[in-house]
Amino acid sequence: MTIGRMENVEVFTAEGKGRGLKATKEFWAADVIFAERAYSAVVFDSLVNFVCHTCFKRQEKLHRCGQCKFAHYCDRTCQKDAWLNHKNECSAIKRYGKVPNENIRLAARIMWRVEREGTGLTEGCLVSVDDLQNHVEHFGEEEQKELRVDVDTFLQYWPPQSQQFSMQYISHIFGVINCNGFTLSDQRGLQAVGVGIFPNLGLVNHDCWPNCTVIFNNGKIELRALGKISEGEELTVSYIDFLNVSEERKRQLKKQYYFDCTCEHCQKKLKDDLFLGVKDNPKPSQEVVKEIIQFSKDTLEKIDKARSEGLYHEVVKLCRECLQKQEPVFTDTNIYMLRILSIVSEVLSYLQAFEEASDYARRMVDGYMKLYHPNNAQLGMAVMRAGLTNWHAGNIEVGHGMICKAYAILLVTHGPSHPITKDLEAMRVQTEMELRMFRQNEFMYYKMREAALNNQPMQVMAEPSNEPAPALFHKKQ
Repeated sequence: MTIGRMENVEVFTAEGKGRGLKATKEFWAADVIFAERAYSAVVFDSLVNFVCHTCFKRQEKLHRCGQCKFAHYCDRTCQKDAWLNHKNECSAIKRYGKVPNENIRLAARIMWRVEREGTGLTEGCLVSVDDLQNHVEHFGEEEQKELRVDVDTFLQYWPPQSQQFSMQYISHIFGVINCNGFTLSDQRGLQAVGVGIFPNLGLVNHDCWPNCTVIFNNGKIELRALGKISEGEELTVSYIDFLNVSEERKRQLKKQYYFDCTCEHCQKKLKDDLFLGVKDNPKPSQEVVKEIIQFSKDTLEKIDKARSEGLYHEVVKLCRECLQKQEPVFTDTNIYMLRILSIVSEVLSYLQAFEEASDYARRMVDGYMKLYHPNNAQLGMAVMRAGLTNWHAGNIEVGHGMICKAYAILLVTHGPSHPITKDLEAMRVQTEMELRMFRQNEFMYYKMREAALNNQPMQVMAEPSNEPAPALFHKKQ
């Protein structure tokens, strides 16, 4: 069932964009405009044994469904809550003899719900699954081929005793998943763990500089205001990361979501000059700039390969070489330099070379602050990581400042009840206490810090992943 205050929004026809949602009252930064539970959702294939299939939390020990041996749950409560959605899936897996991929599992869950409740509007929904965009007519040759394979597999998996749907309807559901699938993250918001369909969220249009953000928290999504929104104003979210030149963002949106972005930032190419910033004094030639951009792209490919093989010292070496070439040419907002700074600070933190990592992290944050919306969730997470790195390096004042800044951003984007915000609040209190001690007696502070770190295992950064940060909307690669 959908939950949330749906009287805050209404559906309208947005010029050149089809349907959209607009605010029916005024909102301010951090306001929750609406919350919504998934119509249907599944855990990614790669994580089915590590994530609860009901609440999507990562757990060390999960209970397995005794019947199909596939579904995993935190405890009996989660298992009981899942039964309505898992019952058909359980017997279908046993009959089929294997587990189909996440796309097919999600399509089946949607259709079992349609079978139970009909195709009309469910309570609290502004749009039915039938009326969501599917864009099947815009599929390229490769996508058409994948769709046919998915439909064939679905037909083998779908039980003969269940309601039989037309090929057209099955294709529609796969199309809906393809362009409306929303990424579900784990309880701390750090890893993408599943995909779900949220019909109301599917009505919110894209803007590269949006007035809202979406966060998955405690089993539901929240649409949160990033700043003041006037009554009657359209509500927008960004489907992709902003950190790219307008042409590249437009290309990505056209390829993944089949529309031409006409937002102000794309039309006026706002911030493109910063994204490709080159130094003024002395100003390098166009040939040199081209050469360093190509060198950066080649290095990023080598880095991806080294990371996938776990060769982290090689990654650091490649990053240092690249920065050496970039630094005389690029400014601190240049996206190629920022990508390298982000990777090298993360990998060095993992290798516990915090001092070197902290300098790169600071430079990365300085660049991000000039580019991102001040209340961007990805900015908040990056500042938090940089703050932690600086704290580990013993730069207590810088670390505390960044943790406070990140906390302020996450209060807007995630809200005070989100686990990551609670973690940050605890860090903020701890670093504030340490900062006070540091200012009173620097020598004693370092003595106590050394003793504390020797007595307890240092909180090591998570192993760098080749996966990007969870994107808002899930696209089948």
